Amino acid sequence: MRTALTIAGSDSSGGAGIQADIKTMTANGVFAMSAITALTAQNTTGVTDIFETTPHFLAEQLDAVFTDIRPDAVKIGMVSSAALIETIAAKLKEYNAAHIVVDPVMVATSGAKLLRDDAVTALCKNLLPLAEVLTPNIPEAEILAEMPIHNASDMEQAAKAISERYGCAVLCKGGHQINDADDLLWRDGAGQWFRGRRIDNPNTHGTGCTLSSAIASNLAKGYDLTTSVERAKAYISGALAAMLDLGHGSGPMNHMFALKGDFVE
Repeated sequence: MRTALTIAGSDSSGGAGIQADIKTMTANGVFAMSAITALTAQNTTGVTDIFETTPHFLAEQLDAVFTDIRPDAVKIGMVSSAALIETIAAKLKEYNAAHIVVDPVMVATSGAKLLRDDAVTALCKNLLPLAEVLTPNIPEAEILAEMPIHNASDMEQAAKAISERYGCAVLCKGGHQINDADDLLWRDGAGQWFRGRRIDNPNTHGTGCTLSSAIASNLAKGYDLTTSVERAKAYISGALAAMLDLGHGSGPMNHMFALKGDFVE
């Protein structure tokens, strides 16, 4: 069985973070493992507290995973401090990790910055150059490309700039009223659009985590990057179209929409 590792924070409500990652990886047919960067107290209405892992303990988790069940792919989500980012980068280099997918979580849906400036610097210097693919949303792509994005042409310019700067592929995600369900993959000097269907579902908590984890899962199974993105977009469309409605805020998706069998009933 192929394996995948998520390095991210815990979401106590189960819709995002490592919980979404583990569900996604399992639903996409790989064995999921985790290294936790932070514990959060959160639900569909917001985050009330965060308890960050120490760099030493994060390193211990990564050592435990890589020295026993080596991951075929690695997904990295929100990492809030420079010290943790530097720890992750050092361990990924030490173990020569493969198929690294980085979801560069820097900006909240509200537009608020989630990372301090020193953490953004560490992310760009140490972690992004190790990635096979980055999956920024529009505000994150604006930060990484150092340019505003207003339309599809801007998305192409930004993705090209990010790809050239960090030497990796970039999946620039639509949304924020710009090509709402269409994503752009830029790699090897050329762009490819992935057209998606707009699903009218207000419950989108964890979509970024889910997409990046689905891409990592498919890379772990041996699919090429283009096919991995196609399969990941199809999976997240199915999870959204299941129209799960839980909680009082922006709720989670149904990660197990395709699960069948005697034990589901």
